[in-house]
Amino acid sequence: MPSVEQQTPHASELVEVPESILPHELTPIGMFMAADSIVKAVMIGLAFASVVTWSVWLAKTIELIGARSKLVRDIHNVERARTLDEASGILQQSGSDIANLTNAARDEIHRSQDAMNHDGVKERIASLFSRIEAAAARRMTRGTSILATIGSTAPFVGLFGTVWGIMNAFIGISKTQTTNLAVVAPGIAEALLATAMGLVAAIPAVMIYNMFSRSITGYRGLLGDGSAELMRMVSRDLNRAEMMPHRIAAE
Repeated sequence: MPSVEQQTPHASELVEVPESILPHELTPIGMFMAADSIVKAVMIGLAFASVVTWSVWLAKTIELIGARSKLVRDIHNVERARTLDEASGILQQSGSDIANLTNAARDEIHRSQDAMNHDGVKERIASLFSRIEAAAARRMTRGTSILATIGSTAPFVGLFGTVWGIMNAFIGISKTQTTNLAVVAPGIAEALLATAMGLVAAIPAVMIYNMFSRSITGYRGLLGDGSAELMRMVSRDLNRAEMMPHRIAAE
């Protein structure tokens, strides 16, 4: 009769796991290096998208802060000016959007002096202001659309990498004919890393895009306040020009 030791197989005989598929180092770098080429490409693309997101954040933050501070300063200068020509002289070296509005209004008044119709002048100036404000808004939003694209597509790109990685993991299970967790876990972990990277790329992109949308809306509001102040200044200048002949005649 065989002994108990002869009847009980050794642990190594119960499950034989090929050495080539034994679990590797389960760190982000280790999982990336062991991942399938398609999953690697997905991860690299998502990492690049994350770099683009933070680059846009840095560039647009600097641009918006500089433009806003310049706009606030120039609006205060316009409010202190008494006439449109005086405001244009103060803002001559500024180059801000409020300076563009001031110069456009002054040039339109000078071009319309031969046939001065106040309502027509105001209408043309208002049309110029609306186009300049729209151009300023387009310039401020330039580069932010890529954030919306990254925020909306990155989770799905990461999900594609996850599905592909899990599919490869199941293919590996079928080839090895074992459901040992040591065989299954690394492939699934690599796949889930793609989803994590998709979320890492998408969440900041959405938050930064919303932040820029609010900032640009506030900038447009400030520019609208400046254009309203300039329209009041234009109206006062036109009234002065209208009253000047009457004063000369009275003298």
